[in-house]
Parts: sequence; C-alpha cells; structure tokens
Amino acid sequence: MKTLLKKVVKAILPYGILCLYRKIKERTAHNDMQKNADIFSRNFLKTKEDGECYFEIAGAKLPNLCNYSNKINDFIYYVFQDTFFFPYFLNDNYDRSLVEILDLYMVEGPYGYKDGDFDVSVQKGDVVMDVGAWIGDFSAYASSKGATSYAFEPVDSVYELLQKTAELNANIYPVRKGLSDKVGKVSINVPSGWEVASSISAHRNNSINETISITTLDEFVKENKIPKVDFIKADIEGEERNMLKGASWVLKKYAPKLAICTYHNPEDPQLLEKIILEANPEYKIVHLKKKLFAQVVK
Repeated sequence: MKTLLKKVVKAILPYGILCLYRKIKERTAHNDMQKNADIFSRNFLKTKEDGECYFEIAGAKLPNLCNYSNKINDFIYYVFQDTFFFPYFLNDNYDRSLVEILDLYMVEGPYGYKDGDFDVSVQKGDVVMDVGAWIGDFSAYASSKGATSYAFEPVDSVYELLQKTAELNANIYPVRKGLSDKVGKVSINVPSGWEVASSISAHRNNSINETISITTLDEFVKENKIPKVDFIKADIEGEERNMLKGASWVLKKYAPKLAICTYHNPEDPQLLEKIILEANPEYKIVHLKKKLFAQVVK
C-alpha cells in the first residue's frame, strides 16, 4: 500500500505544481500593475533598522523597486519566475520531472536542471559569472546559496541598482562591462523604459544607444586572477554566441556549469551547442524551450 501511495503522489506532483504555477500567474495578470505591485510588496518588502526598504525572497535581497514602475513590473512578470519560482515555492528542487513540465508554461524557464549526476545548479562555494545581470537578481540568489558572483551589467541606469543589490548581499562584485568575443567599445541598444532587454545585437524602435565597454570572459578571468569558474548564467539578448566564443579558454580549463538562454535567434540552440563543444567536447548538453544546460559530468 505504501509503495502504491508513493507512486500516486509521484505521478500527480508535477500536475499539482503546474496548477500552483497557473494560479500564481493568473493572480499576477498584467491588467492591474499597481495592485500586483502592492501584493508583491506585502509578501516580500522588508524594512531595515535605518528605515531603508528592500525585497527579500528566499534569502536573496534586492533593492526596493516600487519607485520604478517599469522595473517592478518587469521583475514580477518575467524575472521572478525565472530566478525565484523554484527557490521560493519548490525549495530549489530542479529535478528534471518538475523543470520539464513547468518549462512548457513559464516565460523563459528556470536557471537550474538536475537529472541524476547531471546537476546544473548553484552550490555553496561556487564562483558564478552572471552575464546580463540586470539589477542582480540571479547574483542575489547565488549569494543566498553561499556562492560568489561577478555580475556583468553595462547599462548605466541599471548598474546603479545592481550596486545597491551588491550592498545588500555578500560576495557580489558588479562589473560595468558587457561580455563578448573582443575587447573594446561598442554601442548597446537600450529600449526606453525597459532596460531589461538591452542588446548589442538587436536594435529596436523607441530606444536609445549607449557606448559601453566590452571584454571577453577569458581576458577578465586572467586579468583578475580568478582561480576558478563554476557556473555561467547568460541572458544577453542574442550576444550569447560571442560571449561563449570569448570564453573558450574558461570552458576548456574550468568546465563551468552553463545555463544559457537560446531563444533570441532561431539558430541559437544548435549554434551555441556547437561553440561549447568546440571549446570542450566533454560537455553534456540538455536543451529546454528557451535555455540550454551544460555540464562536464565527472
């Protein structure tokens, strides 16, 4: 009887989690932004002794975004579910059975995936490269897990909030640069009021251009004498291919776990896999709807 009960629970668990996700998504529908921001604040807004307010989600601390109407709604609708849905609701359970079913319904999917020995998740003591850090949400999550994060964000208006995130959490090092396959200066396209989607590769209407500094991950790691790289998270609006090309030495020498967005260009899933395997053929790669996960399983 106990064996049968375990099988029933295991069979219905993914469906139950899916129902939970749908309920949460319905409650945060886009049609009432202020109401959703108020609900979000009631659940996660904290106040320090000096009166400063901040968000705390599953141990990760972020600046108070309530005074930034565009950013708070970007966070609620997009960033929260990618970075914090699994830590907050599922206690960091990135088991394949859960990730694959929820990935079908989430906007972009989580940054973790586990299947037996294949384990792409942030662990205590990891050195993380957060490429396309935005306000530092993933870096704050990594910090809450006991990791150290180098957070790359070149856009001025966003970098200011990233610095505040670094002040709230341990071992986050903001870097005001983009990562690519060369060192120098380039123009980045910043959508007006929606800095979450700034891009070197794509150009949009109703946007402005900023000149930013870029470097390669190989150069950054060597120049700063970073002794290891354990995890790379990247969401950089189509520049992932060039970032990986500029990280070939790191991929070969350190074989970090990878969680890379693949949805910005139709050829990205195949092209990014090719670049990774050319740098280090030992990688095992798993593709989901909008991300790939890669690890050298020892």
